Amino acid sequence: GGAAGAGGGAGGAEGARARGMLEKARARDPVVRFLEERLAAAGCPVGERFYHVERCEGPVGGGFRPPDGVVVCQNHLSSQREVNNVLAHELIHAFDHCRARDLNWGSCLELACSEVRAANLSGDCHMKQEWLRGNMRVLKQHQACVRRRAELSVGMNPACSGDLAKLAVDAVYETCFRDTAPFDDIPRSPPPPPPPPP
Repeated sequence: GGAAGAGGGAGGAEGARARGMLEKARARDPVVRFLEERLAAAGCPVGERFYHVERCEGPVGGGFRPPDGVVVCQNHLSSQREVNNVLAHELIHAFDHCRARDLNWGSCLELACSEVRAANLSGDCHMKQEWLRGNMRVLKQHQACVRRRAELSVGMNPACSGDLAKLAVDAVYETCFRDTAPFDDIPRSPPPPPPPPP
C-alpha cells in the first residue's frame, strides 16, 4: 500500500529474518533490482537507508513512506516471495513518487493510480498468488485482482475509504493499468523453482 503505519523498530530474530530476506531480494530478485536501477536513472537512487524493517500495525506487508522510503513489516511477511512482491509493490510507488517529483498521496485519484500500477506490475496478481488466495477464475482474473487490490489499498486511507476507493480506482483504472513504466510490459510471473537435485 501507500504508507505503512509505524509500529516500532525491528528487533530480535523476527527483525533479523526480515532484514535477511530484504537483503536477499535486493541482491537477487530481478524485478527489485530493475526497479532500483530505474529509480537511480530517474534521479532517485535508493540505498540501504531507504529501507526500514519495522513491526507494523494493521494487515499490511509494507508501505512507502515519503521521504523516508520503503517499510517492510517484519511481523506480516513469512516467505521470500512475499518480501520480493512487497518490495516490488513499494518500489513502484517510489518510482511514481520520483517520476511525479512529489506525488500527492492525499489525493484519492493519485493514490488510486499508483495502487493500480503497483498491483498490476509487482506480482501481487500473478496467477499463483491468486490461487493461494482462493481466487480460481481465469478469465480476466488479473484485471479483477488489480482492481480489487487497488480498491483495498486505497480504502486503507481514511480520506478515501468506502465508496470513494472504488470511485477513485474506477476513474483512473484504464489509463493507469496501461501505464507499465518503467517496464515495457506487465512483468511475467516468475517460473516455479526447479525441483531439488536427487
